[in-house]
Amino acid sequence: MGIIKKIRCRNCNRLFVPDSRNKGRQKYCDKTECRKASKTVSQKKWLSKPENKDYFRGPENVERVREWRKKNPGYWKQSKKPIALQDPLMAQHTEKIKDNSQVANCTLQDLLRVQPPVIIGLIANFIGSALQDDIALTLLRMQQSGQDILCLQPQTKGGECDYKIPDFKTADPQGSPKLQLG
Repeated sequence: MGIIKKIRCRNCNRLFVPDSRNKGRQKYCDKTECRKASKTVSQKKWLSKPENKDYFRGPENVERVREWRKKNPGYWKQSKKPIALQDPLMAQHTEKIKDNSQVANCTLQDLLRVQPPVIIGLIANFIGSALQDDIALTLLRMQQSGQDILCLQPQTKGGECDYKIPDFKTADPQGSPKLQLG
């Protein structure tokens, strides 16, 4: 392991370890006032070059700026509110379904497509599997449990909200072969 060489900041004279990706060129430490001093020195050095003396100066640049200001009135008066990167999540309305036979007969892909990707990802992480069969089985179990909790299934006995123990033991989908991995 090599020796870490510290250098002295040109603004505050404090010893610091330069960033490893920029150690040959970094002359100022990471304090805010030293970074500002570095920027000032850098700008003065850039403007001192003869090819940069009239950069963005002259009548053509003045006219260009005037035209832009006419096209964008009030640009500098706009608020600096942060812009949201995404829309807020909206709650979805749930409907009470009296006949559940259509849900049980749908294909595996149809059941997966109606679920938001976030739910599919959450279930996949929760059960530790990204296989469609496992996710679909878990979705069916969760749907059955949710219907039982919300009393959405027609009951054979008791009142309208007679609770029962959910049946999580479901058979494999018809026609799907069992697969044993390594």
